[in-house]
Formats: sequence, C-alpha cells, structure tokens
Amino acid sequence: MAADSFSLKTTPVGDSAGGGAPVVFLHGLFGQGRNFTQIAKAMQPEFRSLLVDLPDHGRSDWTEEFSFEGVADLVAEELRSGFAADGPVHLVGHSMGGKVAMLVALRHPELVDRLVVVDISPVANEGTGEFEHLLDSLRGLDLEALERRSDADEQLSGPISDARVRGFLLQNLRSDADGYGWQANLDLLRRDLPAIGGFPEVEGSFDHPTLWMAGERSPYVKDEHEPAMRALFPRVMQVTIKGAGHWLHSEQPEAFVSALRTFLGAADR
Repeated sequence: MAADSFSLKTTPVGDSAGGGAPVVFLHGLFGQGRNFTQIAKAMQPEFRSLLVDLPDHGRSDWTEEFSFEGVADLVAEELRSGFAADGPVHLVGHSMGGKVAMLVALRHPELVDRLVVVDISPVANEGTGEFEHLLDSLRGLDLEALERRSDADEQLSGPISDARVRGFLLQNLRSDADGYGWQANLDLLRRDLPAIGGFPEVEGSFDHPTLWMAGERSPYVKDEHEPAMRALFPRVMQVTIKGAGHWLHSEQPEAFVSALRTFLGAADR
C-alpha cells in the first residue's frame, strides 16, 4: 500500500507547546501504541511522546504483506510529515517494534536523534513456535459465539493458561454493532510470521547514540548477538533490567523509565 494512502494511528502524550524533547514509541507483536501510555506519562514534562499503532495492529490500516523495510518506511513517512517535521526524534521500539525502529534509523537516519532498542536483536529469532500457538489460538476463537468479553477469556483459558497473557492478547478484541472482531490482522501475522521473526540484510550503520535494553530473564538479547548489533550501531551501550523478562517496560516500569530518562537526557557522547 502506498504511504500516501496508508493511515497509521498515532496518539500524542504531553504538551507540544511545552517544549519537551520528542520521543516515539513502537510496540511489539500483538501490541498497540497505548501499551506505552503510562511510560509516556512518566516521561513528562521533560519529554513529550507519540504512541504509534504499527501496521496490522490497533487502529492502523492493514497491509497485504509484511516486511520490516515496508513498515519502517511507513513509520518514517508518518514521522516526516508530523512529529519529526521540525527535526529528529528519539525512537524507542520494543521487540518487533525494536526491529522496526532499527530499520527506521538505518534507512532514515535524518529522522532519528537517539535510538532505544528494547529486548530484541538484529538477528533472526530462534523459533516462532510460541507465537504460532498464540496466533492459532486467537484465530480459532469462535467470535460468533461471544456474548461478552469474558466469554473470549473463558474460551482461551484452555490453550493459553496465563491470565496475564490472555488479557494482553484480548486487548485486540473489539465489539461493534455487528459483533466481535479482531483489530490485529491475525491471518497476515500468522502467514508472515517467519518474516516477523527474521531480520533483513541491511547495509551501512547508524552512528548516533543507541541504547540496547534487555530483560535479565529474556532470551532475546544474548552475548553472541553483540557483534551484529555493534556493526550496525557502533555507538551502542547495553543496559540489563534486573528482575524483568521480555516485557520489561510493564514488568519493571520504574527501572525502565529511569534508564530511558538517563540515556535520552545525557549529553552527547
């Protein structure tokens, strides 16, 4: 889909007239921009934020095929015509959104001041079985049988035993006059999951300060990933959030905000 006909849902947090430094948040698979609402509020007043629903998620348009390059270009076009129209922004991306953020920085470096990559590496993930299971479980939900949201939670309690995971996934369920439906493009995400789990071959590097945040208990950032990360982002520094898994911004929000504030507010190095 052409960028000029594509709609990305974005939500500003903070007063643009207040002069706070601009920060853009990109969520991960199954997420929405609003997942970072509390983080964005905690960054005020020194920072003002833009929460982005990535393509095929939340209230943004759906695509016909997933590619990190394509998503990064759509995000770049949105920023160029809006939040980054007056200059570069700080870009924060978690998981799948972290891969998108890396591609935005590499393909459109003029838009990005500082980059924060949250619990993901510029390599192919080792297996996507967990995500296949989650997507298949959601796609197997009998939407026509739902009378209330609690019915969906009950249906999913068998294949997805963790109530917190179910609650997160069910944020994608919406109801209207015609009944229940999914905001996320589940069929495309399932079909193109190998591409989502991968990372494209890219040339060049992003020579701006980059923060690489990892959860202590997460498998997505490993020592063997450092050469690939440093080749693309030579000014990278790594921070590990203790007591956190993959969802470190929701599991350890105070530590996450502290690390973010310290990095984005530091003098250039």
